[in-house]
Amino acid sequence: MIVEALLANAVILLGLATILWVVAVQIGDVSFVDAFWGGGMALMALASWLRLYEPGSLATLLMAMTVIWGMRLCIHLLIRWRREGEDKRYARILRKDREKGRFAMAALTKVFLGQSILLFMVSSPAQYGIIEAGSMTPISGLALVGLALWAVGIFFEWVGDWQLARFKADPASKDTVMDRGLWRYTRHPNYFGDACVWWGIWITAASAGWWVAAATAIGPLFLTFTLAKWSGAPLLEAGMKTSRPRYGEYKARTSAFFPWPPKKA
Repeated sequence: MIVEALLANAVILLGLATILWVVAVQIGDVSFVDAFWGGGMALMALASWLRLYEPGSLATLLMAMTVIWGMRLCIHLLIRWRREGEDKRYARILRKDREKGRFAMAALTKVFLGQSILLFMVSSPAQYGIIEAGSMTPISGLALVGLALWAVGIFFEWVGDWQLARFKADPASKDTVMDRGLWRYTRHPNYFGDACVWWGIWITAASAGWWVAAATAIGPLFLTFTLAKWSGAPLLEAGMKTSRPRYGEYKARTSAFFPWPPKKA
């Protein structure tokens, strides 16, 4: 049942990615794919839950945790894309392909298919956990530990995004650095929150069985690595050196990922 369900989810995901790719080619912009990241994970969890004849309490909890996180992120990033336009990161990635007339194929292979594979892998704890939990598995103490960590992540991600949105909306913040609120303690509270959310979902899913934890640990591990060391924080900070002149000072005194009191000057 698990293999069948996961294959069905993969078909749904690839179908959605193909539709969104066609839209991206028509408008010449792939930036909204970031919203697909959260929305797609929510869809994978919901599809897994709907396959159960009578979803139990643990399966329903995992579905709710993933859908709440994913749809909030999806809506937030869609609004940001509509307000700010094309993301400079994707513009850099696809610049040469656009110049050589290969935009459509590059958008498919470099963006939508790549995102789909990673999305499916990262959301595996929710998918596998929901299917394995089925209709009988109750909510255990371990699941509540995961829920608590998820709640910490939701707080950091939601509040961090809200504080940053207010900062950007203030004309006085132009060329300055956001170093207030949660951003005083970590340069990326939203990324830290994202990692906590998925480690929380993984712990909750693990309460369905140790084999679930073993089979899906790659999801939160890869996500944490991506956010902290690969395409998350490093790629974002690369452009800050020129757009925010005082970012170097902020970087020197502020923790890169985990919240920590700032260093004294």
